[in-house]
Amino acid sequence: MAAIWGNGGQAGQFPLEQWFYEMPPVTRWWTAATVVTSVLVQCHVITPFQLFYSFRAVYVKSQYWRLLTTFLYFGPLNLDLLFHVFFLQRYSRLLEESSGRSPAHFSWLLFYAMASLLLLSPFLSLPFLGSALSSSLVYIWSRRNPDTRLSFLGMLVFSAPYLPWVLMAFSLVVHGIVPKDEICGVVVGHVWYFFNDVYPSLHGGHRPFDPPAWWVRLFEPATGDANGGLAATAGAAPEIR
Repeated sequence: MAAIWGNGGQAGQFPLEQWFYEMPPVTRWWTAATVVTSVLVQCHVITPFQLFYSFRAVYVKSQYWRLLTTFLYFGPLNLDLLFHVFFLQRYSRLLEESSGRSPAHFSWLLFYAMASLLLLSPFLSLPFLGSALSSSLVYIWSRRNPDTRLSFLGMLVFSAPYLPWVLMAFSLVVHGIVPKDEICGVVVGHVWYFFNDVYPSLHGGHRPFDPPAWWVRLFEPATGDANGGLAATAGAAPEIR
């Protein structure tokens, strides 16, 4: 029954509730926080000016919450928000579910992407980084599933690696501006993809972007060995790919 209901086997769930609890934990709470943030803005409890990332606001005025809220606000409650939430939860979920060995690998990917985007934000004038982070995950998934066929709006059929570019074209048509946040996300995603999927095969299996041992111990203490390294992974499920 737990596999059916996705929430400890509790019956009586609505379809939306079942969908929510079937998501892996990181994706679930990121999606929930995104919706809640937009609702709070819509109800005038908070304003977007309290959420965006600003180097001065964070490091001079000590408004450290902006390091996270910049990734949570996608705009007011409208169809555009639903579009963003759909792609966020779908491709974040697919990557998190394929992380295999532990939550450490997916959370390390998010940490890398968020830190990279925060570093790039002041140079590109990107106050909100949720779309850029989502684009990074979409790009990584699309490169790792080159044979998957997708349909956009039921009209355009294409292979998965073209998905980021289709979404950029759609944003350009709808909003009339070059989606530099999505372009930035693709660049960050490509760096991760290269060093995790291409570089190891060219350098004897060396994986420079794997999470450090202390990060793995933070999420799953039992996986660390006596020397602080990772436990043997022979026969273990593959990591995020």
